[in-house]
Amino acid sequence: MNTGKIIVDTFREKKINPVYVPGCVCKNHGPFVWGTDCMNAVHNAAVIEEVAKMNIYALIVNPAATAAPQHYQDKHFLRKHGPNAYYGQKKR
Repeated sequence: MNTGKIIVDTFREKKINPVYVPGCVCKNHGPFVWGTDCMNAVHNAAVIEEVAKMNIYALIVNPAATAAPQHYQDKHFLRKHGPNAYYGQKKR
């Protein structure tokens, strides 16, 4: 099975919206990313690399660190996305 198909199948199975999650990291690979155009995809790759770096630093500082509780993750996601988004929105 090829990596792209596994990514698509995984996103479908876990109901991950590829618009909100424009990339992923797969074992033994660099990031797999997509975007609205080539420059946006490159930006998304750089963001994934930076998030991975922050994650490893957090684990170096505190090997017992865990993910934020789901309600915090939802709060930070939903403030930028969805019908009641209020952060980073352009005023028209």
